Amino acid sequence: MWLKPEEVLLKNALKLWLMERSNDYFVLQRRRGYGEEGGGGLTGLLVGTLDSVLDSTAKVAPFRILHQTPDSQVYLSIACGANREEITKHWDWLEQNIMKTLSVFDSNEDITNFVQGKIRGLIAEEGKHSFAKEDNPEKFREALLKFEKCFGLPEQEKLVTYYSCSYWKGRVPCQGWLYLSTNFLSFYSFLLGSEIKLIVSWDAVSKLEKTSNVILTESIHVCSQGESHYFSMFLHINQTYLLMEQLANYAIKRIFDKETFDDDPILDDPLQITKRGLEDRAHSEQFNAFFRLPKEEILKEVHECFLWVPFSHFSAHGKMCISENYICFASQDGNLCSVIIPFREVLAIDKTNDSSKSVIISIKGKTAFRFSEVKDFEQLVAKLTLKCGAASTQYHAISTEVSISFDSTDPSDDIEVQSLTRQRECSKTVNTEALMTVFHPQNLENLNSKMLKEKMKEQSWNILFAECGRGVSMFRTKKTQDLVIRGIPETLRGELWMLFSGAVNDMAANPGYYADVVEQSLGACNLATEEIERDLRRSLPEHPAFQSDTGISALRRVLTAYAYRNPKIGYCQAMNILTSVLLLYAKEEEAFWLLVAVCERMLPDYFNRRIIGALVDQAVFEELIRDHLPQLTEHMTDMAFFSSVSLSWFLTLFISVLPIESAVNVVDCFFYDGIKAILQLGLAILDYNLDKLLACKDDAEAVTALNRFFDSVTNKDSPLPSSVQQGSNVNDEKSCIRVDITDLIKESNEKYGNICCEDIYSMRCRNRLYVIQTLEETTKQNVLRVVSQDVKLNLHELDELYVIFKKELFFSYYWCLSYPVLKHHDPSLPYLEQYQIDCQQFRALYRLLSPWAHSANRDSLALWTFRLLDENSDCLINFKEFSSAIDIMYNGSFTEKLKLLFKLHIPPAYTEVKSKDPSKGDELSEEELLYLSQLHGKGKVDIQAYLSQWQDEVFRKEENIKDLPRMNQSQFIQFSKTLYNLFHGDREEESLYQAIAIVTSLLLRMEEVGRKLHSSTSSAKEFSGTVCASEGTCEEKTESSLEKAPSLPREEPQWSFAFEQILASLLNEPALVRFFEKPIDVKAKLENAKTSQLSSRTKM
Repeated sequence: MWLKPEEVLLKNALKLWLMERSNDYFVLQRRRGYGEEGGGGLTGLLVGTLDSVLDSTAKVAPFRILHQTPDSQVYLSIACGANREEITKHWDWLEQNIMKTLSVFDSNEDITNFVQGKIRGLIAEEGKHSFAKEDNPEKFREALLKFEKCFGLPEQEKLVTYYSCSYWKGRVPCQGWLYLSTNFLSFYSFLLGSEIKLIVSWDAVSKLEKTSNVILTESIHVCSQGESHYFSMFLHINQTYLLMEQLANYAIKRIFDKETFDDDPILDDPLQITKRGLEDRAHSEQFNAFFRLPKEEILKEVHECFLWVPFSHFSAHGKMCISENYICFASQDGNLCSVIIPFREVLAIDKTNDSSKSVIISIKGKTAFRFSEVKDFEQLVAKLTLKCGAASTQYHAISTEVSISFDSTDPSDDIEVQSLTRQRECSKTVNTEALMTVFHPQNLENLNSKMLKEKMKEQSWNILFAECGRGVSMFRTKKTQDLVIRGIPETLRGELWMLFSGAVNDMAANPGYYADVVEQSLGACNLATEEIERDLRRSLPEHPAFQSDTGISALRRVLTAYAYRNPKIGYCQAMNILTSVLLLYAKEEEAFWLLVAVCERMLPDYFNRRIIGALVDQAVFEELIRDHLPQLTEHMTDMAFFSSVSLSWFLTLFISVLPIESAVNVVDCFFYDGIKAILQLGLAILDYNLDKLLACKDDAEAVTALNRFFDSVTNKDSPLPSSVQQGSNVNDEKSCIRVDITDLIKESNEKYGNICCEDIYSMRCRNRLYVIQTLEETTKQNVLRVVSQDVKLNLHELDELYVIFKKELFFSYYWCLSYPVLKHHDPSLPYLEQYQIDCQQFRALYRLLSPWAHSANRDSLALWTFRLLDENSDCLINFKEFSSAIDIMYNGSFTEKLKLLFKLHIPPAYTEVKSKDPSKGDELSEEELLYLSQLHGKGKVDIQAYLSQWQDEVFRKEENIKDLPRMNQSQFIQFSKTLYNLFHGDREEESLYQAIAIVTSLLLRMEEVGRKLHSSTSSAKEFSGTVCASEGTCEEKTESSLEKAPSLPREEPQWSFAFEQILASLLNEPALVRFFEKPIDVKAKLENAKTSQLSSRTKM
């Protein structure tokens, strides 16, 4: 393969490469240790692997060709090959086509330039006729075959991509291939007869990070179930890491947190994941996050260009990003300039006739944007014109009904008209004004100093609007951010919150939606509405707006409407506090869409049952504290202090800890900068109080110090009346110096403004793995604590068993997309009920773990055991029920094991099993197993009576074996067959068969005697009854009775055995007792199950 020419320092490479051919201008080299007998020994292996770490070309192949510049130690790598045949082909081409030409040049520099140009031309020519290397179908097909052969995973496991890399096993690197598939990270290496095979499931990854040290300049660290794995790779390490990060996060979301992501198509069908799809998705997510667009937007095209900035009189260099509904621009320096242009606002798209390759986009409001130096600008104009036409048609169709009824011809009024129509149709009670304008109207006649400052702020914004435009398509510059930091004026706050959060786009795309949802949710009564009613009066209770029915009703409508819109979140505490502040400055419908933007985009996963998003951002905050405030980290023995203190900061955006007049300035910055603003402010607060916190002896003192600080924060420029301001109510004359919120926010930007959004996104992804795995570990520990009280397995064995149990559940979800099992995973359920398995999964585990799995009728035993454990007949069992059966098989006494087998052969566990396919013997198909597991009885058996007996048995501490139901004839026959099957292959097989034959014949003889006794007793009773009847009746009736009596059929009594009979008989046979009391190596059994679980699943 031809390579882009890169410099190679040959002096340091001589020990790592061996020269095979050379001439005046080229050198062909082979990597040391490759192609030698025995691999060149240990030295060859070590040198070859180190070479692959230190030299980029070795990542492609073990052969390479260098172009040498005479009298210089610097060479250029121009080709590489995976084998000798490939590299020889390149060498021959160079000798035949290049060597003769080079002799005509006079200078070495000209020779080098010619070779570089020729090689680049070859690469460009190849690129026209083939895919990029990673997309080459033939290469990928070869890698897929190797992947399937090496790891033996089910054919449904989809390989996404693969990379050559080094895996560090201890201090020795192993060169091999890393395979990334939908559910696993796999590595394979085979060097010098030594095979290394590693399979790590993505859902087990708790840490994924890029690291560097003295030996490894860059490597990827993967931590799974307490084990660390290091991979070093220098070709595309960032791309590889991002891909691994995405796959790990999708697995975590799909399996542990699926209830929040049901609408995600990739999570619904992971088999559709591709490398290119993941890359496109990552770009779309970053695009939507940066421009605050709806989650559904998909980035279609990116063009480098210049945007003319009229108020600055220069063209900003950056990228034009185009999605289905938006044209966006961001300058190369993100703070310099950015613009969002919705297609719904576009009036015309034109191109210039000069050489500037310009595209001019005209929008409503007599504004035009000029993009110049656009590549393929003519085709782009054609595409945008089509999109613009489609968007206009769609928007016109939505707005036509409303505009007709109102006789409105101004297109700029369409959204307001639509909204008003729906609201009038729905209810007259929806507020169309922000509560602040109702309860605190500005008195223009009596302007004090604070009101004058407020007017000056408004004037500053008006000047900005005059320069940069107003509305969704305004230019956003550094000046915009500076004004936000100073605090948005009260009268503009609602409008700018809508603009900066992107809620204005949601509202425009869904006219009348809020009115409809309010109408549909009115009168709803559920858990969410009950919690909302409970918290209504706790939302800013000191503010007049929420001491009146107007504010309370608006808050109720917004919260209830959102709970109706998103039942998966419903209502979460802290939503009431945030919504009450939104209602103060925004209209009711706007407050609803602001809440949507916060809950579903800006603070994802915050407001659900486990507040995972808040926990993730707390972990990010801790990471930033370690980086920026190391002295505080060293002083605090436990970083959990910061998590406990900061939870309310993140959930309420500081509203619950700061006075309201100061908190709204924080909300201003949050809507402009996102979570970055909250993290920066948190760091600034800790930094401001650093000396006090370092002097604290315990957490209580630190909490007190921070609370005093929050009480001291004021907003000296706030125009709110003193009756509403919370900071002014603190009348402690001796309190510490007041801190102005504007100064604090400025300081946070100056000190920590270099924290970029990309780093926060990466830290969020990284810490999400850790947070969810920590929650899963907590669930496991709670389950083990409960279960350990009822079984003889020790904690370590239970831990291993739990891992196997859970992994089997996940395997079902990896490759069975329609599998309903994980619908039962609900984190709000008790710990034991969060993970449950069905009969199919239980059978797989039974084959792996049961000491009776060698039996010919093992599928029947698994089915009956499952039915016995499934007491509530929901066709699912939890870990406690599962471990109770395994514990009896491993550690039960002779009596306990026999009692389990006895129960398996009587209802409700027992049901007759017949396979539809005789060729499979006693093995059951998946459909048969599912059907039989759902049967609740057979024949005329009184299941309710049996279930009642079992229920009594559950509540009885010491079970009386005399109370167990008796076993009938057919059940006993099956019981005997099971025992015969269990003994097959045992060392004492013959003596066991003899023993069971003796026991069976003894029991049958005992039953025969019992039948005779029962028969004679019945005859005597019958004769006695007849005599008694004849004494009290007339002679005719007696004769008639005697005549009819012989014709009545006599019922034969059924065999039946009590458990104590069977137990007593078996105890008399030492061989049987030895068999059931034989000790089992539980540790070895569990280890074997863990290692063979994946391969056994593949065979199934």
